[in-house]
Amino acid sequence: MIYSVTVHIEDQEEPIWFSWMKKHHIPDVMATGLFETCRMMRSELTHKKGFATYVMQYELTDAAKLKEYEDKHADRLRNDVILRFEGKLMAERDVLKPLESWK
Repeated sequence: MIYSVTVHIEDQEEPIWFSWMKKHHIPDVMATGLFETCRMMRSELTHKKGFATYVMQYELTDAAKLKEYEDKHADRLRNDVILRFEGKLMAERDVLKPLESWK
């Protein structure tokens, strides 16, 4: 199961946000012990003019861990983002269930 967070961050805030994500936010999310891995990707397409788009994919083993994250940690971690970057980003969240893969 993948907990996917897509963020559109204002171009001028991108370097500050990117550094903060790598040094603080993602390590804080991973420190909950509920996620197996996190992949951070930058979109090479322009989704919104004046914004850079990133996708963080947090891998979990089951829905119970996602529920625990939502119940115990999500509000605190999301509020930290809002305090630092309010009005400068837009976030979309999704839960993805892998079905099949091909090589």
